Amino acid sequence: MSFALSPARPLRLPPVLAAVAVLAVLALPLAPGGDGESGAGPADAVSALVVLYAALRAVRERRRPLSATAAVVLGMPVVGLAVAAMGAASPGAGLTGLGRYLQVFVLVPAAVVLLVRDRADFRLLAWSFVGLAVWQGAVGVHQYVTGTGASYQGELIRAVGTFGPQDVMGMATVVSFGLVCALGLALGRAPVRQRVAAGACALGLLLPLAVSFSRGAWIATVLTCAVQLVLAGLRRALKVAAVAVAAGVVLVGGFGIGTAMLQERLSSIGQVTDAPDQSVVDRYTLWAAATGMWRQHPVTGVGLKNFPAYRDGHASLALSSGSDTEGAGAAFRKQPLLSPHDMYLLVLSEQGLLGLLALAGSWLALLVCGLRGLRRVRGGTGLDCALVGCGLLIWQLVDFAYADIGGPSTVLTAVVFGVVAWWALVGAAE
Repeated sequence: MSFALSPARPLRLPPVLAAVAVLAVLALPLAPGGDGESGAGPADAVSALVVLYAALRAVRERRRPLSATAAVVLGMPVVGLAVAAMGAASPGAGLTGLGRYLQVFVLVPAAVVLLVRDRADFRLLAWSFVGLAVWQGAVGVHQYVTGTGASYQGELIRAVGTFGPQDVMGMATVVSFGLVCALGLALGRAPVRQRVAAGACALGLLLPLAVSFSRGAWIATVLTCAVQLVLAGLRRALKVAAVAVAAGVVLVGGFGIGTAMLQERLSSIGQVTDAPDQSVVDRYTLWAAATGMWRQHPVTGVGLKNFPAYRDGHASLALSSGSDTEGAGAAFRKQPLLSPHDMYLLVLSEQGLLGLLALAGSWLALLVCGLRGLRRVRGGTGLDCALVGCGLLIWQLVDFAYADIGGPSTVLTAVVFGVVAWWALVGAAE
């Protein structure tokens, strides 16, 4: 009696794991030092490989990679970028700036759209965001508790995760993305165990977000979560809001999380004219400089990566020489202020109205398509995907009023736009 042995079937891993690999690299500690600007890091190199892999898969499968709508929406920023690159101070600066913008807003998002096959892949990527946020948040809380974080008001307590003080917004951004994803997953129609786990992660991420001392991330997260709750339904919104308030009471009253510094940071959000701190003064001075550049070059801007060169000619004497950074394994250094810390004003100053309309038009199209898809699946199994996709985009659009691209965590923004684009242009129609 003989048995025929069938050949072992090769294990096929989902293509979306290539995008997950980018998030995995961001979990690794970065070497202390560097300027914290847009220099390429390990995650950027992995993202380039992801783009190449997605392109090779599309060629091998001999299929149309993107729909006409997706190609137009994702390709809209290219025109403004090409014009602004020609106005750069040097060909090298133009190519560097063009490559960075294409990476974040065109190439990596398109690759993610190609690699996510269905809603199951989408949820895997969303849970990967949550996992990365939990890890970075745990590192950040340890830094806060042990006094080994970045410097804040003379104390080494600011939670920055593995990103270091040069990318002080990195951990706050990661945690915010994870919290938005976790809340979206918790509000969906998944099995109860998964929704409870997602809700627990969302509540747990509130602590590292708080000790990041990032006002922009706080504002964007609060607004986004409120919108997610409203979109999920009024009854569910009231239940989750009650749980969040209870958790806040426990954290502040029971564990003493509401330190004087944290309370002062919260109150400083409204201090824009009444004795603002130097960081607020610098921000408003940089905003004024950006608008001044745009007034002189309204259509095409001053050129990619030219903001630092034009800054002093448009900024008042109130602008400081830079922000002090130290701690979390890095020595003290003065970090220069090379951008307006507002994505819309950065684009407006360097790319003019042409570039801003192209980029903002692409984002607005994604938002409209995503919300339309959410309305279509409101009572179905795709609600969690809709809340995650729309939530991430809303968070990013709000945060862009307080931050711009730059630093090691920027590649995460590129993956986020890919997640958003898949839901808006592909997943919503499934």
